[in-house]
Amino acid sequence: MENTETGAGSSLHILILAAGASTRLGQPKQLVRLDGRPLLHTMASHAVAVAGHAVTVVVGAHAQELALLLKHSPASVIVNRHWQEGIGASIRYGIAALPPACDAVLIMLADQVGVSSDDLKRLVSAWKGQDSSVIASTYSGSVGVPAIFPRWCFSDLAALRGDIGAKRVLQRYSDRLTRVPMPNAAMDLDTPEQLEELRRVRQPRASGEIRLPRFDTDLTQDPDGVLSLNS
Repeated sequence: MENTETGAGSSLHILILAAGASTRLGQPKQLVRLDGRPLLHTMASHAVAVAGHAVTVVVGAHAQELALLLKHSPASVIVNRHWQEGIGASIRYGIAALPPACDAVLIMLADQVGVSSDDLKRLVSAWKGQDSSVIASTYSGSVGVPAIFPRWCFSDLAALRGDIGAKRVLQRYSDRLTRVPMPNAAMDLDTPEQLEELRRVRQPRASGEIRLPRFDTDLTQDPDGVLSLNS
């Protein structure tokens, strides 16, 4: 695995968490096609556009299918064999796989369908290779991933267990956060109703504009602060 050098020679690696079973959706969300491409392929492409080969995708459920999907991607793929434990296990596996020279890690979720490569680049620009603070996205009145964690956070991330995600570390170091507004990160994909709505509103318009949906349903937050529709 490689690192991307940014700022004053500092190296950054991106972890994409994609190990979930998608039980509420009823099919692997990572393989759902949006805008003509499987979702995980799109998210990996966004990460590669920012970090090149310094991208690792953590898979678990449906590992064989997802590894095959990314066969020709510059991103590396590792398997979290304890994916049923929860997101904490995927973060631990990802941190353990980082190259020794890695100075910081950007953690993102595979199902944050609105996050673009430009959003990730804004996080990296805010980081600039410094290690004094954590760079966190802000949306829906809270902080969450995507976020960049300097090396001094690695032990905290490696200690996560169960379904406790990286937001726990963001809360622990709330006085050391640099906040980057990222409203695109507020919506993930969990239910068939969300998928239907996403496909409907993401049809190319005459102007070429694509918009994410506006939902009137109540929203809840998962452990990393990502909004989900109540089903």
